[in-house]
Amino acid sequence: MREEVIRELEESINVKRMMAENLSGVIADAAEKILDAYKAGKKVFLIGNGGSAADAQHLATELVGRFKLERAALPAMALTTDTSILTAVANDYGYETVFSRQLEALANDGDVLIAITTSGTSPNILKAVETAHSKGVIVIGLTGETGGNLKDSADLTIMVPSTDTARIQEAHITIGHIICHLVEKGLFDDSSGIPR
Repeated sequence: MREEVIRELEESINVKRMMAENLSGVIADAAEKILDAYKAGKKVFLIGNGGSAADAQHLATELVGRFKLERAALPAMALTTDTSILTAVANDYGYETVFSRQLEALANDGDVLIAITTSGTSPNILKAVETAHSKGVIVIGLTGETGGNLKDSADLTIMVPSTDTARIQEAHITIGHIICHLVEKGLFDDSSGIPR
């Protein structure tokens, strides 16, 4: 069993090493897009299914609450949390519309959508991206090695170099934490939390 633990940890470490070598630029670009949106008074939406829904909620919490700094709240919303909306929209229009319908109601030009999907092929994510674009929303995709259909439809796609769902999800939360760190650092003084 100990050997299994070591093997799993080594796999996770190797994915992170490849990310450091190949994804640092695109992660920085994603943070810059979010920074620009916040500086313009816009907001961030996050979506995902299953574990990726949990990641969307986790990252929205880091932005609204805080990450490392005591500072003003940042407008971010995971569209995965309102069970009444999710179940009504799924029942009335189909599950593929559960995120797009919310974006139709809430999103505005210049906002940012972070779409999280390990496969890049989830129909409700792709439909949400389509709706986001129709409203002038910038789309940042977090996905796996192949990128699926998301890689061709997002404005910027961060493709984790793995096909293993667990490794991709671990990497997504790491990427999200790095983005939260960069956004805080870009918007607030490091020590006081006062806006720059």
